[in-house]
Amino acid sequence: MKVFRIHIQSWTASFRYPNLISGYQATLPVPPLSTLFGLISAAMGRYFYPKEMDIGFVFTFQTKGRDLETIYQMGRSLSGIKSNVIVREFLVDNDLWLYPMNAEVAKSFEKPYFPLLLGRSGDLASVRSIDQLDIEIKKELHKVKGTIIPFKASLPIAAPIHALPIYFTDEIPRRNVGTKPYYLLDGSFVQDKPFAAYGFEDQELGWDVYWQD
Repeated sequence: MKVFRIHIQSWTASFRYPNLISGYQATLPVPPLSTLFGLISAAMGRYFYPKEMDIGFVFTFQTKGRDLETIYQMGRSLSGIKSNVIVREFLVDNDLWLYPMNAEVAKSFEKPYFPLLLGRSGDLASVRSIDQLDIEIKKELHKVKGTIIPFKASLPIAAPIHALPIYFTDEIPRRNVGTKPYYLLDGSFVQDKPFAAYGFEDQELGWDVYWQD
């Protein structure tokens, strides 16, 4: 079976906690699926429907930082605009390995239609390499990290749990669709024992990849 591996890097990245509007702006340790589908849409230059293809991904970062940021708040009229300063958290020296099955998707990253972002408008990313791999589907995964896994009571994982959207609609205003709880496995996660799930092994990089179906 063939799959593509797209290596994307960025100096900074930030993945906002859903529904966290005011106060300290923390970042998730891994991107939600909505960020990845937005990334694919930017590369292809059109809205990418999640049902078009299953994907896998692994995300790592070196450290976290914090910065002061000026934001502008407004009410129903422009006369009510005021500035405010908040503390925003961000990730530093990031690597994203995206595993699509579709050749059209992989080719779009050779020359992205729109700029690639890992978070906000300042979190610019670049494609480092695009490879094609021969894989074998596994029904039991062990070396999993840097990804998200849907929460199941029958699948206990020692990792934080958060409700995340799967994707956003392309209408205005946009709506989040398919929000459900996920385990957040950061790049330093160490799995104690195998669990039943579909995926494959990236033998070159030495980890298992969970299929986000």
